[in-house]
Amino acid sequence: MGKVLVVGSYITDLTALTSKLPIPGETVLGHSFTAGPGGKGGNQAVQAARLGASVSMVTKLGNDVFGTEALSNFEKEGIETGWIAVSDQEATGTALIAVEDSGENMIVVTPAACGQLSKEDVAKAEAAFRETDIVVIQLETSMEAVEEAVLRAAAERKPILLNPAPYQKIPEILLKEVSYITPNETEASAMTGIKVIDEESAAEACRMLRKKGIPHVIITLGNKGCFVCSGSEEYLLPPETVKAVDTTGAGDSFTGALAAELAEGKDLREACGTAVKAAGLSVARYGTAPAMPWRQEIL
Repeated sequence: MGKVLVVGSYITDLTALTSKLPIPGETVLGHSFTAGPGGKGGNQAVQAARLGASVSMVTKLGNDVFGTEALSNFEKEGIETGWIAVSDQEATGTALIAVEDSGENMIVVTPAACGQLSKEDVAKAEAAFRETDIVVIQLETSMEAVEEAVLRAAAERKPILLNPAPYQKIPEILLKEVSYITPNETEASAMTGIKVIDEESAAEACRMLRKKGIPHVIITLGNKGCFVCSGSEEYLLPPETVKAVDTTGAGDSFTGALAAELAEGKDLREACGTAVKAAGLSVARYGTAPAMPWRQEIL
């Protein structure tokens, strides 16, 4: 069993399903509503745990009902919660999500407590950094928490898997410490200035990211699969054929599954293959963390 440490966000998802997404100023009727666990860090932790990894989570919650539910959900998933901070000043983060019947979505994220995750909060997890096989980081928390996580992982010589979402500029000195990066088309375009629209442009963006010092670049391409650059290899892995009902969280499923497989010692091609299958299964269901598939389903 591989060990995965996730440093990142937890956000409660408040999701409305509707036949039509609203345009600015428009009100539309929804036909169902759910509230449940989410946030990029939380989603990735759940996916890694459901693939059998031993997962620890570093985040910050509010001292409120959503925070209590978050801790209960992590424990139910078998995720270690000892490194999770609780704020008396900030509420637990929330995401307002509208999902169209076609599967398209609109999201407004309010990070709140997890946006205040500090370097001191991350530093308290020193033992977790020392014991893990891989560290997973996203950009849905404070940049100081991201920097601390990168530096601590590098000091322990642990591989870092960075999901650069939601995109913000990352200091070049930190990128040189990253082992694996999983941007989608939009994030890869923002990081390189190359508009990623197909296999050729994905390959070009991959090469530019590798020049920044990242040895393994995996660009997720939605319904086109993912493009991988590693060593002398460049290849496209096709997607699973599924009927998508909710694309929210697909990238998190991919990254969480990839982390679990790499922590287990799988080679990159095999790990990405499993991640593509996990993401495909996740979009065939509604929700984010609750939609993450189990290993037996992927098999």
